[in-house]
Amino acid sequence: MLKQIPIQVKLRRTAYLGGFLLGAMMAIASPIFAQEEMPMPQSSPATEESTGGLTDPFFADVIVQGRPIFQVGSVGNLTARERAQIINRRLSSLMGQAGTVDSITVQYNQAQNYATLQVNNRVIMTVIEQDAEDFGVENAQVLANQWAEELNQALDRPPLAIDVAQRLNATVRGLLQDAIGNLPSLVGALIVILLTWGVAISVRRIAYSWAQKTEGDRSTELLISRLGYGAIWVVGWVIALGVLGLDFAALLGALGLTSVAIGFSLKDVLSNYIAGVILLAVRPFRIGDQIEISDYEGTVTEVKLRTTTIKTYDGRLIYIPNQEVFSSSITNNTASPRRRTSVMVGIDYEADINQAKAAILKALSELDLVEPSPAPEVLVQELAASTINLEVRFWVDSRRAEFLEMTSQGAQRIKEALDAANVEMPTEIYTLTFRNLPPSISAQINSSPPEG
Repeated sequence: MLKQIPIQVKLRRTAYLGGFLLGAMMAIASPIFAQEEMPMPQSSPATEESTGGLTDPFFADVIVQGRPIFQVGSVGNLTARERAQIINRRLSSLMGQAGTVDSITVQYNQAQNYATLQVNNRVIMTVIEQDAEDFGVENAQVLANQWAEELNQALDRPPLAIDVAQRLNATVRGLLQDAIGNLPSLVGALIVILLTWGVAISVRRIAYSWAQKTEGDRSTELLISRLGYGAIWVVGWVIALGVLGLDFAALLGALGLTSVAIGFSLKDVLSNYIAGVILLAVRPFRIGDQIEISDYEGTVTEVKLRTTTIKTYDGRLIYIPNQEVFSSSITNNTASPRRRTSVMVGIDYEADINQAKAAILKALSELDLVEPSPAPEVLVQELAASTINLEVRFWVDSRRAEFLEMTSQGAQRIKEALDAANVEMPTEIYTLTFRNLPPSISAQINSSPPEG
């Protein structure tokens, strides 16, 4: 039998790689051992069966410092995973003790053919005949000696580089095992994500086409398409998380616990996004409109969910947060294609007001860019000290360049028309009265001829 040990050791190593296949072929029962106590005598191991679920692995890793050392199978009512957890907990407690860890020794009960791995009379694990059969070893004592030697080597503090390499190897191995176990769920979630991607793109295109036909505003078209695209992705991620086995209700509960903190930290960002959605839905202005917001005036070049971009008349770009836009008064100068302007002009008191009005209206009618409807009008605005002030109102294009140009041309034509009609536009006249002057100065003033 001693000559067959090397071959059986190879079989044990093979069992590490083919644990699932080997365990599936072995439905042999094992005695019930309480891992928290010393083992009791075995009782009819050939007739007892493990009660582990069909989904439980047949073998589980015993881990030291993040590195799997060997595997153990199920025993009695304990599944392989539960048994490995108990052993790992004991090893972690052992390594957490201060000072040097004593070597693990083997105590063998030849009568009942089981062995225990102990440290200072403290049982770490029990090795039974079933373990020896699972791994193709002669008896429980031989397997216990092998495991004790491997544990003693693992419990020795390795150099830092070796320790890091071992931990990385264990981590990668664990990830690969989890990936293989969760492969159906991962494939299903990937299929759901791909389908969601295709549906989201289709919905975005359909929503954008529909918005182009019904809305006629690029900002609203983008908003509708983006909202539809995002809604499909939210539904798709919920389904994908369900396929992966995540409890969406529990996930929402966890998000609810952190929503208050997230809300406070992202208050300004969220308020800008919400204000952006409202602005795009209500549409107080559109791209290309010329507006005034607080101290800013210019042409709207872009409306995003977070900011509104305005290009000023001197060529600068201003990015205004949507929350500020939403809470400010907005003047839309181009909401209507026409806009009224006015020019103030003062005429002499002796001038004929009706003649002045007729000359002004005739001059404005000769300007092509002055809107004929509503018709221009001339109103007596004020009877000032030396002039009668007339307000001339007429409608022009609402765009700023045309508005300023036509206001300037209108004022020029009004002045030229009044000059042609011999209607004077005097400056302000002031009368000075002097009292209690010395006689010499009063006589000099009275004797001076008036100028002009």
